Formats: sequence, C-alpha cells, structure tokens
Amino acid sequence: MYICQMKKIVLTLFLCILFSCNQKPDKLPFLGNPVVNGKDTIYPKIHDFSFIDQDSITVTNKTFENKIYVADFIFLSCPTICPKMHTELSSVYNIYKNNPNILFISHTIDPEHDTVERLKAYTKSNKISNKWHFVTGNRDSIYSIATKSYFATAYNDSKEPGGYVHSGGFLLIDKNRHIRGVYDGTNPEETKRLIRDIKVLLSE
Repeated sequence: MYICQMKKIVLTLFLCILFSCNQKPDKLPFLGNPVVNGKDTIYPKIHDFSFIDQDSITVTNKTFENKIYVADFIFLSCPTICPKMHTELSSVYNIYKNNPNILFISHTIDPEHDTVERLKAYTKSNKISNKWHFVTGNRDSIYSIATKSYFATAYNDSKEPGGYVHSGGFLLIDKNRHIRGVYDGTNPEETKRLIRDIKVLLSE
C-alpha cells in the first residue's frame, strides 16, 4: 500500500513539473487597433518625437531604445489629479530606479509655463534622477504625441481647473515602442498592477 501511494505521489509530482514546464509565461496584450498584413498583425507604435528634459537634454525615441518605459502627461501647476499621479508614479519609480532596463517620461502639457528651469527645480526638490525625464517642447507636438501615439487626452480649456484637460493614465511601453498597458494614475491598486506588469514585461 505504501509503495503504491509513493508511486502515485511521484507520478503526480512528475505531471505537475511537466505541466509547469510546458506552461507559457504570462504575456501582456498589445494595445491599439492593429493592421493585418497577410499573416502579420502589426500593432501601432509610438511615433518619433523630440523634446527637451529637465537637464536641457534632447529626449527622443533613441533615448528609450531597448528600454521599457512608463509615460504620462502632467503640468506642474495642476490643482487636481497631478499631485496624486506623481505620488503613485514615484512609488513605481522608487522600485525600478536602479534597473537599467526601465525608464520614465512625463510630458508637460503646459510648456509655456513649465520651462526647463521649472522642471529642473521640480525634479531636484523631489530627488528625481535622469532616469525619469520631465520633458517640454512645442505644445502642438506634445498634444499630437498624446492623442496620436498614446491615445491620451491633452488640451487647454479655460473652464477647467488649472486651464487644461489631460488623461490621468500611466502607459507602459515595451522595447519595440508598443503600448502594453494603461493604468489609472490616481488609483493605488492600478499602481500595483503596473508594478506587476513591468515584471511580466521584463520576463518576456
């Protein structure tokens, strides 16, 4: 009886190991409307861009080449969701700031006021390194990259608090410039999901 039970246990363990070895790791979805070209499914990519960060350095797609990064849209005088977004994204940044494969980019939608000098003062007071780029530039270019690449909202509206409307989401971008996740930047549970999804993307 004992031998039979042991054989069953060994067989069960073997099947469990075999099953786990054959299981594919979790994989994040690709977001956006794809184009089907024959057998190929082509997902949208982040368009080329060029902005200036808090260190007066030009930031382009090349900056994020072979990197995973998290993007959002903010403005420093935002009286509503931006402070909460900063708190949430800072918690992600603090976990991954020493990982060379992870970067961050925050685009100001108020480039007239959020100058390089203001962005520098902000990042310095918040002890943010150059792994997190706070970028400014031509307003139309920022609005265009928001809507056409990140499928985010960004525009000025004098009737809104602070004078602007923008999405409160964090966007997870893979090494090939594909959007792999969108997260509510004001929700701590969504922040936890972002942290987990970065781990999944690193393992792909």
